[in-house]
Amino acid sequence: MYTPPFRLAQPSRLKLSGDELAGAAIHAAAPCCAPAKVASSNTKRRARLAEIDSHLHCSIIGTCLSTHELRKLLPKFTGLDRRNASDLEIHHCAVELAIEGGAGAKALHKLLDEHYAAAIRRFDKAADDVDLLRLWDEALNSGDIPPAYWALMTHPFATMPVRQKAFGELHMLSHLVGAANRADIRRLVALEEENAALKEKVERQQSRLQELSMQRDASIAALNEQIAQLSAQASRQLPADAARLEAELQHLRHKLADADQRVVLHTSRREAAEQRTLQEQDAALALRKSRDQALALLKLVQSECDALERATVDAADTASGAGIRRASLDSVHGKRIVYVGGRPGSNAALKRLVEAAGGALLVHDGGVEDRKGLLAAALPGADIVVFPVDCIDHDSMNTLKRVCERHQIDYHPLRTASVASFVELMARLHPEHLAQLGNPPPSAFCLRHG
Repeated sequence: MYTPPFRLAQPSRLKLSGDELAGAAIHAAAPCCAPAKVASSNTKRRARLAEIDSHLHCSIIGTCLSTHELRKLLPKFTGLDRRNASDLEIHHCAVELAIEGGAGAKALHKLLDEHYAAAIRRFDKAADDVDLLRLWDEALNSGDIPPAYWALMTHPFATMPVRQKAFGELHMLSHLVGAANRADIRRLVALEEENAALKEKVERQQSRLQELSMQRDASIAALNEQIAQLSAQASRQLPADAARLEAELQHLRHKLADADQRVVLHTSRREAAEQRTLQEQDAALALRKSRDQALALLKLVQSECDALERATVDAADTASGAGIRRASLDSVHGKRIVYVGGRPGSNAALKRLVEAAGGALLVHDGGVEDRKGLLAAALPGADIVVFPVDCIDHDSMNTLKRVCERHQIDYHPLRTASVASFVELMARLHPEHLAQLGNPPPSAFCLRHG
């Protein structure tokens, strides 16, 4: 089983055609290479495992089946102990079953066909031994050797030279694998030596680090002891009156806290006083303004009272026949005055006073009962236009101002709608000033078109 099943084939013989290879196989087969039990068959079917040369069973079993698979299968056909048997014993037993044929060989053949069905279908496409060798070379280059080896050994076109070529290449590949394993072993030995050296180096470094750590701990202990000694020495050197100094320090701290509280209190009081001062100043300013307004109003009311008193005295003198004094309302003599707004009671009194003084007073209530459209028509012929600001609407006042400015008519506002305000205004208007007004020029204002 350890002897090669053929003489080494020449390369020129492996490049022959299919017929030449078949002929060469017939003549080159030596007695040692002849099949042990079963002769070659010329039928075009796949060869059985038992029909293959027994010298090839070793390479087929060792290459195409693993020891684990054989341990599961062989105990069914032999008395081999699957647990205690060595790998070599398992291999020998499988080769013997393949050589003997029978149920064991059939089981091995079936297991191989099931494992490598895809490779068998791929190799079935080969039309001759040349295609078969081409497929084998492709599998050899790709490294997929076990499926291709089984498919080639059982192929119908697998002649003896074809099988010899595949066996030889597989045999040489085993040598290459062995050489590679030896190189790997040498590298492993070198790595183990390097690993041992590194371990020794690490141990030396660990011991050195341990020594340094011990030295550091000793230095730390010495420094701690020195610190303790210095602390004890400093505590012994403290003055005897440390307690008194501490008490004095606490007293000063309390005094400082009290001073801070007083500062905060006085600050809040000062801010409150400043706030009150500002409020008092604002109140005083408001009172001053109110006082000024009251004084102005008082002065105005006093002047109105004086004017009303003079008008009353003048009216009494005129009624008694003493015409020497000039009446207070003589300034309205011959003048046309338009009075806009006011109250009905005071308006009637004003109309009587003006008519008694020889003037004409036209009253328009600002649109309460009189139409507002009559206001624009009544203003152009007036000498003076007056209106009380407390008894007139804004629309009438704006219309009055606009028409008076357009026709250059003098208009005067009254403080109130009282008789006193009207009399005071007439007293302030001197006759010379009224005479300067004269008759105004004809207005360009159209009563219809504006």
